[in-house]
This record gives sequence, C-alpha cells and structure tokens, in this order.
Amino acid sequence: MKNFFTSFFATLTALAVFCAGCVLCLFLFLGAMAALGDKTVVVSKDSYLVLNLSANIQDTPAQMEGLEEFTEAFGGRGEHILQLREVTRALRAAAGDPEIKGLYLTGQLRPQGYGAGYAALKEVREAVEAFRAAGKPVTAYLNFATTRDFYVASAASELVLDPYGAVLMNGLATQPMFYAGAFEKFGIGVQVTRVGKYKSAVEPYTRRDMSPESRQQTQQLLDDIWTELTATVEHTRKVEPGTIQRAVDAEGFLRPEAAKKLKLIDRIAYTDEVLAGLKVATGRTGVRETFRQIGIKDYARLVSGDGLTASRRGAARSKSGRGRLAIVYAEGTIVDGDGNDRGFVWGDKLARELRQLRQDDAVKAIVLRVNSPGGSVTASETIQREVRLAAKAKPVVVSFGSVAASGGYWIAMHTNRIFAEPATITGSIGVFGLLFNVQGLANEKLGLTFDTVKTAKYADLGTLTRPKTEGELVIIQRTVDWVYDQFLDKVADSRKLDRAAVHEIAQGRVWSGTEARRLGLVDEIGGLDAAIKYAADKARLGDNFRVSEYPRRKQFAEAISEAFEGKRREIALAGPLENFFRETLGELKTLTKYNDPRGLYARLPFDLRLN
Repeated sequence: MKNFFTSFFATLTALAVFCAGCVLCLFLFLGAMAALGDKTVVVSKDSYLVLNLSANIQDTPAQMEGLEEFTEAFGGRGEHILQLREVTRALRAAAGDPEIKGLYLTGQLRPQGYGAGYAALKEVREAVEAFRAAGKPVTAYLNFATTRDFYVASAASELVLDPYGAVLMNGLATQPMFYAGAFEKFGIGVQVTRVGKYKSAVEPYTRRDMSPESRQQTQQLLDDIWTELTATVEHTRKVEPGTIQRAVDAEGFLRPEAAKKLKLIDRIAYTDEVLAGLKVATGRTGVRETFRQIGIKDYARLVSGDGLTASRRGAARSKSGRGRLAIVYAEGTIVDGDGNDRGFVWGDKLARELRQLRQDDAVKAIVLRVNSPGGSVTASETIQREVRLAAKAKPVVVSFGSVAASGGYWIAMHTNRIFAEPATITGSIGVFGLLFNVQGLANEKLGLTFDTVKTAKYADLGTLTRPKTEGELVIIQRTVDWVYDQFLDKVADSRKLDRAAVHEIAQGRVWSGTEARRLGLVDEIGGLDAAIKYAADKARLGDNFRVSEYPRRKQFAEAISEAFEGKRREIALAGPLENFFRETLGELKTLTKYNDPRGLYARLPFDLRLN
C-alpha cells in the first residue's frame, strides 16, 4: 500500500509539473508572438525592396497573423502567403518612397487553391511596371521560371537567369481527373441531371474523358489566356509577336543561351554575381553584409491600407472624404453553412457579414472581390440576396479575380459594376444535379443490404442506397431546369441583356474575361484597385478614406485565446455521402455496445430514422 501511495503521488506531482510547464510554454509562446507582431521595421536609405515570389498570392488576408513565423521558429515549414492587395500597395508606395532605391524580384511561385492565378498576377505585374515607370530599377533573378514566374518577372528592367536554369514558359495545359472507372470498381453509382451542353463539371463522375463540348470550350479558354500572356511579355521585352510560341514549339523550354538570344532575358549570371551588383547599387561594396534591403511583408506593415494612393504611414494626406469602404472577399468553393475551414466561402457567414455592412451607416461602399468556381446554389442565392439588398442601400462594386464562374458569377449580379481581368475565368452559367448511390459498394463489397417502409411514393427520394427511378429523375430535372431558368432571368435582368441571348452564351460555358466583356457579362477590364476607385467615386469618398477587409484578420494570440475560451465554432452542413458514412459507422459502433452478459436485450429491432 505504501508503494501504491508513493507511485500515486509521484504521478500527480509529475502531472502537475507537466501542466505547469505547458502553461509556461503557452505564455512564452504568446509573448514571442506579441514580440513578432511588435517588431520594429526600419527602412535604411538606398534600400532595395525584395519581392520573394516563393509564396502563394491570395486575395484574402491571412486569417491568423504570426502563424508562419511561429511555425518556422520551431523548425517547421511555414505556408508562405502573400496577400495581393498588400503586395500591390507596397509596390506602389515604394515607387514614391525616397528611401527605396530599387526592387529585387526573385523566387518561384507556389500556387495553392485559387491563389496566384493569372488575373491576380496581372495586378502584381502592373504594380511592378508602375514601380519601374517611377524611374527606379527592377532586377529580377530567376532559376527555373514557370509561366507564372516569367510573366511577372518580365516586367523588370533587368531580367537575369541562372546559367543552369531555364524558362519553362512552354504553354498552358490542363489535365482533369475522371473518377467514373474508380466508382465502377467500388460500386458507387452516379446519376446526373443538368442544363447546358457545356456544363462539364459533372463529367469527371460520369465519363473517362472530356466531351467534345468540354474540350472545345477549354481549348478556347486556354488559347485566350495564353495569347494574352505571350502578347504582354513580348510587348514588354520588345520582341516580335509570335516569338514565344515559335520558340516553345521548337524547344519545349528555353535554356539560358536560347532565352538570351531571343532577348527574353538580359543576361546570364549566378546568384552571387547578382547580389554583388545589388551591394554596389546600395553602397555596400567591400563589406560582409548583404545589400541594403527590406522584405515586402515587412515593408507592407509601414504602408497605410486606406485610400486610393498608397504611401508610407505618416505621410501627409488630404483630410477630405474620411468615410469607410469595405472589401469583402469571397475566395474558394461556395458551401452551405457557417464554418471556419480555409478555402471555402460559407454562405451563411458571408451573408451575415454583408448584412452587417449594409446596416452600418459608417460603411459608404462595398467592394466584393470574387475568386470562386461556385458551388452550392442555395448558398450562392443566400449571398446574392444580401448583395442585392446592400446594393439598394449603398454602392456595391464587384472585382473578379482569377475565377468567377457559376456560383461565383451568381453572387455578383445586381451590383453597380463588375470588373474582370483578361485572364479571369468567367461565366459557366448553368446548373447540374449530382446524385450518388452506394448500392454496389454496400451490397457487393461490404455485404450491407437495406429495406424500406414509407408512407408516400417519394418519401425516400434522398436515399443513397439505390439509384433514382425514372420518376424521381424527372422531379429532380424539373428542379434543375427551374434553377437554370432563374439563373438566366437574373443574368438578363441584372445585365440588361435579352434572355434568349443569355441562353446562347450560358449553357454552362466558361469564357475569358476579355470575351465576357465583349458578351456583356462584365462591365470593365480592370483589377481590384480599379474596382475600389470606382466604388469610392460612386460613394463620393474622395481619395482618402478608411478601408476595412472581411473576413477580418486575427492576431495569433487572439485565435489561441478564443480556443482556450471554448468559443463556439459553427459547423457546416454535411453532404449526403458524409451523412451516409457517418450513419453506417454509427450503426457499427452500436454493435460494440451489445454487451449484456447473457446476450439478452430489450431494444428496437433497428433504429427508426424518419427522413
């Protein structure tokens, strides 16, 4: 017994020490995060601004400030994220900053999700061109430059390639994955209802290759974007139109000597040679330190996020028009519910934010930035309803990012103006129903069978345990047709277009931003800055106004504090497949609780779930 109490109290002591250590580590951690957040940023005279492209450039601000620094401080690999608006404003502020002598651009983009798309990169490229137009040098150093990297870097006044590098601007390609064969093997059935011969979103689940219609629209979209990219690069590099196409068709990718011969780069050099040149440019010849520099994320902290003109904080500004403009980001797949996962646009959550901004008299205008392939019709309409109500109360202007298709287009209607970039994937006005069934998987693979008792013919319409009947498909198709008709009506009404004409350009087809402008689906070619300027003018805010961004950025310490407070986190609605597997696992778990010693039970013969 003595040994028991000794061990027991020793364990309690160890546990208390462990908990105290965890609390101490937490406070040290929060202190470290606070120190990172309060880090003093200094710009030395004759510094170069450094834009390291080795990141994912996304529209939405990072939702947890300091997470990247913390991960790297503990030996992890942080997810490098740059916010588009921070990058472009930092570049424009630096162009007029007497302390900034030039720009050094390097690295290789790491696109994830819907980040670092060509529409967003066009805005970055234009900001680099504006920096260069201010009379300041831009040096770009590349190793293995993809199309994205080279597109941005080609705006530099000096473009340098590593001797063992290459220009991999060898054309655009897409390679969708098709699941129909795998579904057949696993006994998962798929039935489809849709409207629009180009609405190819369902094809991966029903086919083993692209339909002729899908191939046609995809080819035209890629051709439009590729033509825009190559023409822009060739114009900047002052080479003959068609140079890039001929070169990549002949070589596949360009080695440094070939790229230099075609005047696509200025010189070939190693990293140390480029850095030595930057040391000379910043007055650090003969010292061990590297060239005078400041990273763009650090510099962005010094730049005011307000107004139309980007400048360092503390600079003299006009006192006129101190109203507030809100930028609301809809980036990712549109889904029902009110969740927190990144990469999704939560319908209820975004609608609530729009409602609050509509009711806030201090907010004079709203810019909705859309970078989304769409998703749930219900969630899209929930958002669109609030957009429409907001537009009746104050100016609402839409800026399309790299993708604004289907539901992403749906939420943009009935606003004051829509802006898109030439490479924006736009349209896809169409609707489909995707109906899974797991009969083969359950019956043949798992040995599970089901039986049904119901009080009406269509009481089990939503079941996944069998394919839909012909009568059920008629009902579902009728709903799909109705939603498509609603979509056409909304587009025709909001864009002031003939409904028959809308039907011709709809059909689920995607267009480039250039074609969408020609067809009347968008109003102007331009980026986020152009949309902000238009909204500010519409609201008579002048050049100087406050800007709020939503979703709001949280400090890392704030997020940790919320977690420890047990702050409620909303959850999304589950999909039919998720519900099926959850219920199946729940049934199996119930089997483990049949634990009467004599094997006798007084229980329902099966769970009655009345749907």
